[in-house]
Amino acid sequence: MTTLDHSHRLLLVHAHPDDEVISTGGIMAMYSEQDALVTLITCTLGEEGEVVVPALQHLASDRDDTLGAYRIGELAASCEALGVNDHRLLGGAGRWRDSGMMGEPTNDRVDCFWKADLPEAAHDLVKIMREVRPQVVITYDENGAYGHPDHIMANKVTVAAFDLSADPSYAPELGEPWQPAKLYYSAIPRTQFREAMQALKEQGVDPGFGDDEPSFIIDDELVTTHINVQPYMAAKVAAMRAHATQIAMDAAFYAMADGGPRAMFAHETFRLVRGEVGASNTEGKEDDLFAGVHE
Repeated sequence: MTTLDHSHRLLLVHAHPDDEVISTGGIMAMYSEQDALVTLITCTLGEEGEVVVPALQHLASDRDDTLGAYRIGELAASCEALGVNDHRLLGGAGRWRDSGMMGEPTNDRVDCFWKADLPEAAHDLVKIMREVRPQVVITYDENGAYGHPDHIMANKVTVAAFDLSADPSYAPELGEPWQPAKLYYSAIPRTQFREAMQALKEQGVDPGFGDDEPSFIIDDELVTTHINVQPYMAAKVAAMRAHATQIAMDAAFYAMADGGPRAMFAHETFRLVRGEVGASNTEGKEDDLFAGVHE
């Protein structure tokens, strides 16, 4: 089956294994079930992640440093749970290493994604875009949602590739030019976040954010697309559980997905930054990423 057998084609660019589930797991499961081609690009293996399973803490970067290889398996299990058959590691497995949180010494490693050569990384992504020919592309905002260097770099690489893919003078050896119709950034509207936090507090659970709202929260009116993924929560939770080294499902934040208040997980929201907004629902938001998109 060629990629063009699919009338709808969605490409997502994420920084680490497990990032794909939190903000986009529901839409990945939904569009996969609808026979869209869902292509997931992961930029690093997440080698610097904190291991939440005591028996597996020897995998961590300050011990055996084998977490990245282990997380490839977790990522494969997550994709299987979501019904995603097309997953690629940008540049190949281990081409770029997890940079760790901003300001950490790991930011200075020459092989980390934060230090990636932008033209090289964008070239690799253009190659995939011209092969897959997605109409819709999703990544993080310019701040990488919460300032993680790898998320910021994922934004830079995706935006650069979005433009270069359509340029007929750029790397003709990569195939025919292709211009995706839409570029979205994942986003969480303020009202949705506050409702979820209030639901936790009513259960006597401290959400852990203090009095300050996280930087990834945006004003409701900036959200262009709001998709109810409640019917796909079983797949999303299964994918979250697949990332066992990273996601403790009994923690307060994730408990909202696994049987608790689901406002933060059963609705996935986005901000359109390139392209035209399609048909809106009664609330003035798109409820389909492919609204207004033609093959």
